[in-house]
This record gives sequence, structure tokens and C-alpha cells, in this order.
Amino acid sequence: MVIGGGALGAATAFHLRRLGVDEVVLVERDALASGSTSKSAGGIRAQFADELNIRIALRSLAEFEGMGDEIAFRRHGYLFLLDREEDVVEFRHALALQQALGVPSRELTPAEARELVPQLAVDDLLAATFCPTDGQATPEAVVQWYARESGATVLQGCTATGIDVANGRIEAVETERGRIATGTVVCCAGVWSKEVGALAGVELPVEGIARSMWFTPEDGGLPERLPLTIDFSTGFYVHREGPGLAFGGRERGLEDVAEAAARRLPALADLPVQSSWWGWYDVSPDWNALVGEAEEPSRFLYATGFSGHGFQQAPAVGEHLAERATGREPTLDLSAFSASRFAAGASRPEAFVV
Repeated sequence: MVIGGGALGAATAFHLRRLGVDEVVLVERDALASGSTSKSAGGIRAQFADELNIRIALRSLAEFEGMGDEIAFRRHGYLFLLDREEDVVEFRHALALQQALGVPSRELTPAEARELVPQLAVDDLLAATFCPTDGQATPEAVVQWYARESGATVLQGCTATGIDVANGRIEAVETERGRIATGTVVCCAGVWSKEVGALAGVELPVEGIARSMWFTPEDGGLPERLPLTIDFSTGFYVHREGPGLAFGGRERGLEDVAEAAARRLPALADLPVQSSWWGWYDVSPDWNALVGEAEEPSRFLYATGFSGHGFQQAPAVGEHLAERATGREPTLDLSAFSASRFAAGASRPEAFVV
């Protein structure tokens, strides 16, 4: 059984079925893709500082590419803007690692960044990085693609209320629709993963942090192929959304984000805000993913705490969970992402969180 109907849960169900598991049940407390996935910007990138995240990204990008036009996958690139010397040093170190792993990312001068986005204010910029193969997709469409192609049994509006454990083994999951016998549970419940883990006596150190996004009806003359552009020091980001733009940042309030937006992209200052939404980041103590299997009960697997990267990493992580659940050697060794790393003093921070 997979608990959680976002991108991670749907991808896991898909890969379980692809590996030959006949009966896969996915339970979702609301509707498919109704949680953090639906509030995602849909960004997909390989520009990370952690080698494992880069490897996950490369494998995930390949899977997104194969889903076809229905997910609206487009490779417009990611553009990181850097105005602090310490960030330039860290991004240069990461660029070397990315390039060694086959990522075509590169450093740009402020003038070169402005060639990509002519409206940028670059007087205080020190450098930028750009990867043309990064991009975006429509999160809800990705979840629907996985659900359809998997053929798994999907129970929407069905909350898991208990996990029956005997002698260190899972026997069933209690739901609002009754008891479902299963010997394996995969927790992909996002910000609710701590509660799901507690049902089985498993501690998953995940907290929710609210993030907001605002939408404009017009694009302010920004390029048609606008990269997903991030002012790294402030966290302000912007990308195309329909005929207009979507923007957000690390702050939840519009005033702070709008100030950063107007400083970096003055063209945004006069655009009206048409609508907004907010959603959850499921965050771990080191802002990096929790992926693994509990020591007890056995066969309780989890993937959570992605700190804003769960949607884009879902293909490779779903594959990993399915491989582990079926006793196969995982394509990617993600053992360093185990939730037990904190007790072992092996925290693994991801520096490039937006």
C-alpha cells in the first residue's frame, strides 16, 4: 500500500506495477494531487549541491521527457542570480560537480544573464548560473499520468487511520473505508508523514513550512522562453504561467516578495496580482530528503521531507522505493537519505533550497 496521492505516491505506485506487483493500492485522504503537489511551481532541475540530488534529477528528467505532451514539459532552463560572494563560491563548487556528472550547467556573467532576460537589473550581480536542460511540467498532469499508466487501485477521499503491527511486521492498514490487509506500507504523505509514521511507531522528523505564490494576468514583456529565474539571496523566483507570470519567494507575505521582485525585475512592479495560493513544504532538519525503510516494523518505507523538491524528484525516488519494496538492487543508492542519519550525526544539508 502507498499512502499519499501526490507525485511521489503516484510515481511509486507506477513503478511498483512496472516491476510486476499485481496488487497496488494507493490511498489519498483528499483527491489526487490535491496537497503540496498541486501548489508546486512545477520546476525540474539538476542544479543542486548534493551529488545524490543531482543523480536523482538526471534520472527524473529522463522520465519526465518520456511522458509526452500532456504534462507540458518544457526545457526553458533554470537561471540562478548571485549577488553574494559566498554564494558564488558555493555555486562554482557545485557547477564542477554537476558538470562531472553530465549536467550542462555553466556560469554566466551578469551581462550574459541579461541576454536571457533583458529586463533584469544586474548592477549588483556578481555572477549567475544557467542550465538549459532544466525546465518545468504541470504537476497535476504528471500525477494523473502516473495514476492512469500504473493501473493501481486508487482510493481517493480515504484517510489512513491506523497501521496494524504484530511481532514487528505490518499486517494491515485501517482506513475510513475499512481494514486493508497488506504487509508493506510506503509513506509518501508529505507534510502529514510524521502522523502516518506515528501510526506504525516510526519517527519521521518532518515539519510543514508554508510558502506562497502569486499570479499576474500579463507577462510584463518578459521573454517567451523565460527561464525559471531565481534571485538566490532573497529567494524570489519567477516563471511563466499561462499568458502571465507566477512568482514567489521564501517569505510568505506579498510585500516582502514584491520588494525583491521589483528590485530584480522592475517590469514586475506595475503588474497587477490576479490571484494567489499557498501550500506546504515538508521540511526535514537539514532541508534534504528522507528516503528509506524503518528498522521496525519491517516493510515500512518512506519518502518525505524534500523541502520543496518532492515533485521534481518523484520519478527517480518512486523507482527507488519500488525497487527496495520488491527486493531488487536499487538503481540509485539513497541510503544516505535514511531518517536515521540524524541520530548518527550524519546530517546532509542541501544548500540550494529556494
